[in-house]
Amino acid sequence: MAVRTLMAADLEKASHICMAAFMGSVAQSLPDLGIETFARIASVEGFRARMAQDNVMLAYAQEDRLIGIAELKEGRHVAMLFVDPAAQQQGVGKALMAAMIEQARAEVLTVSASLSSVPAYERYGFACAGEAAESSGLRYQPMEMCLAPRA
Repeated sequence: MAVRTLMAADLEKASHICMAAFMGSVAQSLPDLGIETFARIASVEGFRARMAQDNVMLAYAQEDRLIGIAELKEGRHVAMLFVDPAAQQQGVGKALMAAMIEQARAEVLTVSASLSSVPAYERYGFACAGEAAESSGLRYQPMEMCLAPRA
């Protein structure tokens, strides 16, 4: 079991993990527009485009099988954190979050958490930062975590 950099060869599996977790826990609370928006973001093409940007993309592999993915945008914003539904509640998300915190380049880490994931982010140490909102059909709760200043 290890956290490593997400590679181009992982993108199809990463997309599948995101969509499976999203459809199982988030999609039912969103309008069709939100599902369509997320499907574009989580597509192989969406991942590939973001790999060329200032994003850290991580994978959690277990015996060479990808079971979790995470994306940290610009060293300050958790853009993705998804675990294969069959592997949830086993510390995968926690390990990916710890790896993102190690890569953070800001004193405050932010996330636009799906409403169903707010309790999980609170367990990671995030707190709500403003009112819930909606963008392109995606409903989210702004949250933030203050990190210790970097030496």
